[in-house]
Amino acid sequence: MAMLEVKDLEVYYGVIQAIKGVSFHVEKGEVIALIGANGAGKTTILHTVTGLISPKKGSVIFEGKDITKVPAHKIVSMGMAHVPEGRRVFAELSVYENLKMGAYTRTDKAEIEESLKNVYKRFPRLEERKNQMAGTLSGGEQQMLAMGRALMSKPGIILMDEPSMGLSPILVNEIFDIIRSVSESGTTVLLVEQNAKKALSIADRAYVLETGNITLEGNAKDLLEDDSIKKAYLGE
Repeated sequence: MAMLEVKDLEVYYGVIQAIKGVSFHVEKGEVIALIGANGAGKTTILHTVTGLISPKKGSVIFEGKDITKVPAHKIVSMGMAHVPEGRRVFAELSVYENLKMGAYTRTDKAEIEESLKNVYKRFPRLEERKNQMAGTLSGGEQQMLAMGRALMSKPGIILMDEPSMGLSPILVNEIFDIIRSVSESGTTVLLVEQNAKKALSIADRAYVLETGNITLEGNAKDLLEDDSIKKAYLGE
């Protein structure tokens, strides 16, 4: 049984249909990339999966439970974390306070401290700046903070929306190395990314989304070699 299964998803904004019957699955331990141009519907899918938007039709099954109608905050406590597009850190709170916010669904104080240590180990820069206001961090550091905050909920699966957006190439490499290490430590990853080359280089499988439809799916390594993908997304 897949860890996450999305079936026949249809999502509308008013009368405009943004998602047109999309189905995909994520197995435990996989890194799955959802790639596509701006406006293809990638973020809408993530928002629907995490309970921020209600679909008109279709279902979202997480670890065998139908979560289509479950509110977003409850989905977090079921083991799903979302790193939103544009980072969305709490600018007026310190780095430490932002990280503690990530653990709001947990009550196990000792384990929360353990998670905090692990986040600081993975992101040493956050520990160096733990008392700094999050709004004063650089873009790359805010992205690290958003990822660290999501990891504080101890998720089984983490959904990341455009983690490379607006970052310099060096930082993009660093962020993707971190995503790889998050995956290697046992967290399943669903990655939405316009940087198709980077996403396909770390994913196991990928789905290509075009104006609300999945037009291609397969092994990420095969898709990297696919001529239509090269032309449309890899600039080759």
